[in-house]
Amino acid sequence: MDFYNILLNAHKGFGYLEILLVTLFIIALLATMFGFSGKVNKFLKKTTLFTMIFFHVQFLLGIIMLITTFSKGLNMGEVMKNAALRFQYVEHPFSMLIAAVLMTIVNKKVKSNDTISLGVVFMGLIAVGLFAFAFPWMRVFGA
Repeated sequence: MDFYNILLNAHKGFGYLEILLVTLFIIALLATMFGFSGKVNKFLKKTTLFTMIFFHVQFLLGIIMLITTFSKGLNMGEVMKNAALRFQYVEHPFSMLIAAVLMTIVNKKVKSNDTISLGVVFMGLIAVGLFAFAFPWMRVFGA
């Protein structure tokens, strides 16, 4: 097994964990917003922290995979002409980067405030939406 396949399998494996963490994050975020009058609890803090950590781990693994792919001589002109390659090498990494940045901001806001604001909820939902858009559902779960 070569280095790229090891990274790919790790990226896929952490992807399954990320789906679980994102689901827990959404539940915690909505339960905090609607069930506890906006008071931040430990469950929300923990799920936000672990979701952010796994976003960053996934992003670092993906960047290493991207660098090793482009170091093999992938032509960017061909990538932009092909929709599947464009998604894999352009849309997926940049959407996940923005989602990771938003998740980092959400984690900082949740950690430093006693109550959650509507802006933080929207930011968290946008991060999850970008994650859902950029997640390669067909490649991971097969079709």
